[in-house]
Amino acid sequence: MRREIPLIITATVGIAYIIQYFIPHTPFDKVEALFSDWLSIIAASAIWLGALNLLKLSFLSVSKRKKDWFFSLVIIISWLTMALVGISEGPGFQEPGTKFDWLYNNVYTPLSATMFAMLAFYVASASYRAFRARNFQATLLLVAAFLVLSGRVLFDELIFGFLPADWKILSTISDFIMQVLNTAGQRAILIGIALGTVSTSLRIILGIERSYLGSD
Repeated sequence: MRREIPLIITATVGIAYIIQYFIPHTPFDKVEALFSDWLSIIAASAIWLGALNLLKLSFLSVSKRKKDWFFSLVIIISWLTMALVGISEGPGFQEPGTKFDWLYNNVYTPLSATMFAMLAFYVASASYRAFRARNFQATLLLVAAFLVLSGRVLFDELIFGFLPADWKILSTISDFIMQVLNTAGQRAILIGIALGTVSTSLRIILGIERSYLGSD
């Protein structure tokens, strides 16, 4: 029963969502609303479980003095600080001017910006490795990237600035690549993702895919 009950629940909810999408009328719309409410409750509970599990692992790392245990200590202090401040200020803890809002805007937001700024260097390094013209595909990627970047920065103004706006070659090529070639590639990828999502969803609803249940 440990495996049968989750399979029945998954199939019931999945079929209900499918029917409601094609027949958005009573009683299917009410069933879908009920399942959506339960989904929100389960998602909120899962977030708490994940946060508590992170706190537990961090406590174990600090107590056993594992490698880089200091970062686990930072996680514990940060987690407890934000949680306690938010709980102490009640339901309006997210309103402007609260201590939680101050911590969010002056601690969390700058740290997030720093992390993404550091990721930019990794992206630049990966781009440098990817743009090496080792074969035809890499050469094509390099040429396309150069044309797009040239059309989006000042090169077009410096080289063809004396020409009318409609005659600026680099900007025209850059717009063509982004609006035509790039859009076509994105749509192909989205179609593939949609087909894969439908296929995987049907396998889960029908009980063919059971990896989410874990091992026996």
